[in-house]
Amino acid sequence: MNSFKQTPPASVRRPLAGLALALLLLLAVASAFAQSQPVVGQVTHLSGVLSVRHADGARVVLSVKSAILQGDTLITERETYARVKFVDNGEIVLRPGSEVAVSKYLYDEKEPKNDAVAIGLVKGGLRAVTGLVGKRNHDAVNFDTPTATIGIRGTHFGALYCQDDCAGVPTPSGQPPANGLHVDVVTGAIQVTNPSGSQLYSAGQFGFVPSISQPPVIVPPAQGVTVTMPPAISSNGNTGTQKIGAAKLDACVTQ
Repeated sequence: MNSFKQTPPASVRRPLAGLALALLLLLAVASAFAQSQPVVGQVTHLSGVLSVRHADGARVVLSVKSAILQGDTLITERETYARVKFVDNGEIVLRPGSEVAVSKYLYDEKEPKNDAVAIGLVKGGLRAVTGLVGKRNHDAVNFDTPTATIGIRGTHFGALYCQDDCAGVPTPSGQPPANGLHVDVVTGAIQVTNPSGSQLYSAGQFGFVPSISQPPVIVPPAQGVTVTMPPAISSNGNTGTQKIGAAKLDACVTQ
């Protein structure tokens, strides 16, 4: 039996070639788009699996020293803790099962009026320490959550958003945290606002926002939920970064 290679007719080859060219152009555009996004931070500590979804939709697994771009969404898997340092020396630490969008991070060293930071807590929890942007212009920094927006006042705070997914989070009562947004403040202050109201929380205070249709409330310290991080992530080692975990967080344990 003779073997032979059959060449597709021209009517088939032309559409296939056009499709291949279109795919190549799409990949080139996506690559150029990703490269056009400014580097705004770097992963400094990591325990577990951290991935990023870039603004163009591409998803990549990150490691220590990986760059964070404006428009990135950070995603931690189970038992994963990650710490990111931004260009203005601001920092965030992510809990397991979290999704955090770095929607905007503009830091202009010479022109503070151009500064703007918008970070979204889509799910899970984080701790944050204000960088230079927040120190010189409080109104330039906002953390958005499904139930409220958190404005900062030179701050170290924690935020935890629960939707039947916080069973492993320690609480004073021993029961899982209620669904909604929980906040705690170590230094400075935060202003938590939604369409139903606004509440200022100072150092040592705790807060709770059940839903976007209910106002933020102050929670007694004996009932407050603290967003804890393990010492391996919250401590500095020799990285030269500040410690996220001072005061209340020194005794935190991995959950």
